[in-house]
Amino acid sequence: MTELNWQKSTYSEEASSCVCLATAPTGTILLQESDEPGTILTTGASQIRALIAALRPEDSATTTAKR
Repeated sequence: MTELNWQKSTYSEEASSCVCLATAPTGTILLQESDEPGTILTTGASQIRALIAALRPEDSATTTAKR
C-alpha cells in the first residue's frame, strides 16, 4: 500500500482546522479536513483547479486564468 503525501493548505497557517490534499497513485485528488481525518473527499485535477480559482480573490483568479 502506497503512503499518501498529505500537503496542508498554505491558507491554513498554524490553525487547528486545516485542509489537506494528496494525490492518489491513480491521479485522484484527495481532500481531508484535519478535524475529521477519517473523512476523505475525492475529486479530479480539473475540479480542484476550478475550486481553487473560485475561492481565490478576484485579482488572483484573473491571473490564474491567464496561465
